[in-house]
Amino acid sequence: MMASIRAATVLAILLPATLVAVGAQMITLRLGVPGPGVVPARWHRLVLRLLGIRISIHGVPDARRPLLIASNHISWTDIPVLGAIMPLGFVAKADMAGWPVFGALAKLQRTVFVERDRARTSAIQAGALGERLATGEVMVLFAEGTTSDGNFVAPFKSTLFAAAQAALDAQRDDGGDGVPHVTIQPVAVAYTRLHGMPMGRFHRRHASWIGDAELIPHLFALIREGGIDVEVHFGEPVRFEPGDDRKRVARRMEAEIRALMAQALRRPGASSR
Repeated sequence: MMASIRAATVLAILLPATLVAVGAQMITLRLGVPGPGVVPARWHRLVLRLLGIRISIHGVPDARRPLLIASNHISWTDIPVLGAIMPLGFVAKADMAGWPVFGALAKLQRTVFVERDRARTSAIQAGALGERLATGEVMVLFAEGTTSDGNFVAPFKSTLFAAAQAALDAQRDDGGDGVPHVTIQPVAVAYTRLHGMPMGRFHRRHASWIGDAELIPHLFALIREGGIDVEVHFGEPVRFEPGDDRKRVARRMEAEIRALMAQALRRPGASSR
């Protein structure tokens, strides 16, 4: 009974708030108002509060630009988790553009949609992503190419790290040292506690959204349950310059994110719940 009341209350707040945010973002984009990531960031924070997801941040986002964030991927909730920290742009698989509601919301956040299995198309899309990076936007790449169950990090796909090279080609500001570069920062997302208690391997699947799982039932399950702690760990940034090997960089990002996530799961931080 209480879970149903909670769900009804959350939806009563979330739906009108989303309509207001959509209207504000449409006006922002149409008029070219500076800071198009501000409205989405505020909406992400509201979503997390309503879902009962609490973020613990470890480390800091790098201040240098262009900045590409490479992250592991566990659930659709990774997007509001990362988006609540700072204004960000995201990279998503192409079929998400056609999803009801969520596809429209992603477009309003100016998500770059990619087809990872088509080399020619991916190159064009990597170029578009590179242009966004070159203009100073922070972009998030979920480099596994899929979601996991929250217990491990899947092998990274290096294809879209070509966006870093595209950003170099589009870059007009070399940072003052004569060498064009892009900063790539690893970020590990780890769901660690449920109602204040450390999650085990089985319970982490409550937060994860895997494969062909239905999105709406997963959303309602999170609304009814609430009480999730998530840790976001910012790792050591890497400077990517002309001539650097994107595959090597992808392997380095994967190794560091795997280490950061393993540490978070072994020794989760304290919960304030």
